[in-house]
Amino acid sequence: MKKFGLIGYPLSHSFSKKYFTDKFKAHNITDSKYELYPLEHLTDLPELLRSTPNLCGLNVTIPHKVGVLKYLDWIEHDARNAGAVNCIRIMKESPVQAAFSGEVGVKGHDFRLEGFNTDIYGFDRSISPLLSNRHDEALLLGDGGAARAVKCVLENKGIAYKTVTRRPHKNNILFKDLTPAIISAHKLIINTTPVGTTPNIDDCPPIPYEGITGKHLLYDLIYNPEQTLFLKKGEEGGATTKNGYEMLVLQAEKAWEIWNSNDVQS
Repeated sequence: MKKFGLIGYPLSHSFSKKYFTDKFKAHNITDSKYELYPLEHLTDLPELLRSTPNLCGLNVTIPHKVGVLKYLDWIEHDARNAGAVNCIRIMKESPVQAAFSGEVGVKGHDFRLEGFNTDIYGFDRSISPLLSNRHDEALLLGDGGAARAVKCVLENKGIAYKTVTRRPHKNNILFKDLTPAIISAHKLIINTTPVGTTPNIDDCPPIPYEGITGKHLLYDLIYNPEQTLFLKKGEEGGATTKNGYEMLVLQAEKAWEIWNSNDVQS
């Protein structure tokens, strides 16, 4: 039985387990199982890997998307640039292969952990059909692990962006300093914060929504509820809106593709 799963903490609400369980049932995939592995501390990851036979792949969620990098043997280019991984492929290695790669002495295991960021793929494929020439400047709300994938996509597309945070950091804009004019000048606004997630559906990022127009595109990485207050306020201003559900589906399917590929990365 092949095993796959999700690591993070806490894992009280998991899209991935339901998605893959339903997928396995719908496609009559009887040799695979998806489980939740709540890891409060990443130092417990090596023991999980040692104690879970036939573990072939892991999804990674908050708060471990950044910290997990140091446990990996290889990291895909975009994931390395983003500085965050949300998908791990576990490749079994023979002692000869491991010795040849020189990785056993470094990592201390006889398997190979390969890191990917399927959030990058999911966000790119999800938002691309909605973009036009006027979406050449973006406001990125939040600067956590989820924001790293979004930044990578924006940079790949040549879209300039400013990051908005509550606390001063580098060249970020503070939420308290946002004005309607700043909102009006940035026709693409992406919420990467958890503000507005169920059950806190009456919350929304504190931005001056009066600056939103019919030329705006508002994208919320949140998928529960289906329409956050952030998106509702955007629609009231005439903006095009989209939630993060399709992104989640796309990133999950990309992870499944990666886990079932026999390509050996170098």
